[in-house]
Amino acid sequence: MNFMMNAGAATLAGESLQQVLLGSVDDTTDANYFNISIWGMILALVMVVIAAAISAAMKMGVAKSILWATCRSLVQLMAMAVVIVYVIKANNPWLVLAVLCVMVLAAAQITMTRASGIPKGMTGIVMLSLVITIVLMLTVVAEIIVHPVPWYAAQLIIPITGMLLGNTVSALSLGLTRFFDSMRERADDVQTMLALGASKWEAAKPSMVSSIKLGLLPSIAMLASSGIVTIPGMMSGQVIAGKNPIEAAKYQFVMLAAVGALTLLADSIIIALVYKRCFVSFDRYFVPPAAPAPTLKSLVHRSPATSDDSSGSSESLRSATDPENDPMDDGK
Repeated sequence: MNFMMNAGAATLAGESLQQVLLGSVDDTTDANYFNISIWGMILALVMVVIAAAISAAMKMGVAKSILWATCRSLVQLMAMAVVIVYVIKANNPWLVLAVLCVMVLAAAQITMTRASGIPKGMTGIVMLSLVITIVLMLTVVAEIIVHPVPWYAAQLIIPITGMLLGNTVSALSLGLTRFFDSMRERADDVQTMLALGASKWEAAKPSMVSSIKLGLLPSIAMLASSGIVTIPGMMSGQVIAGKNPIEAAKYQFVMLAAVGALTLLADSIIIALVYKRCFVSFDRYFVPPAAPAPTLKSLVHRSPATSDDSSGSSESLRSATDPENDPMDDGK
């Protein structure tokens, strides 16, 4: 539900803005393009209202969430569409960069919200992983493979970034959740390995591998089913917009390949950066407690409450590293 509510901010909701890709932003009508009237939009909302009514009748407790998420998604998508049209017409690289920064910030917030059981202080690592992977993939996909003119073409860069971020958010949230859950489940194994002389890397490696594999599963399934079971968002969006299906298929293949590589790269980077969080001095095993889900505001401004929580977490860490509190000491 959170992913749907934040679709306009981070992922551009796939198909709705993928039609902008390599397209025109004027008001002319393409003979091969089929516009959606206001009545079509109303009918789509009516379908959601019916679904919410069924949910309320069955007392599922999600009727209000469905309605709120739908309305918010509509507003966010329309706002993002207006922003993209303005940025494309302005043809200013700084505006494009500003939009990308907002998208990355929102993606970091969504990742931290969707991932469960992760400790505090992960926001910077998540953002660093997103920035590294997105910059690398944009350089390869947009600037080397597609090679737009100008290089900052908003109608290409922004939708591609949205699609890459959408898939990366899912992979990172799954990978982080699985890693810390696995490290907690393997507490006895990890402590035994450390006692036998294993390094932090060796003790954490099984959890790292399982988390990266879990993050890759959606990308592998998408690669295997595309073109036979499903027509992915970028290809269907360009075909609906009247583009050549062959060219649309080329774009889609490049994006699928980029998503597969990006997922593995992003998961590997972030797991390599966070695995030491499960250890303290003298190679002692310690998994920090899970942090509450952050808000977008908390990523920009650090509140006093957050500082108090952080000090509490630091106190727990000092307690875990104090030799006098060593549970293996047996009172010696």
